[in-house]
Amino acid sequence: MANAHISALQAKHADLDARIETEEHRPLPDMTLVSQLKKQKLKVKEEINGLH
Repeated sequence: MANAHISALQAKHADLDARIETEEHRPLPDMTLVSQLKKQKLKVKEEINGLH
């Protein structure tokens, strides 16, 4: 159970990372969106670390 949850969180973390990367490389990046995505990514990382 925990392994599946960790895997799902890791996938979400990777997805957020990709979204941040894409947004940052746009001609006019939405820095508010980037900031929100980074906060979400940090929360996911903290949750992953809490499960280890």
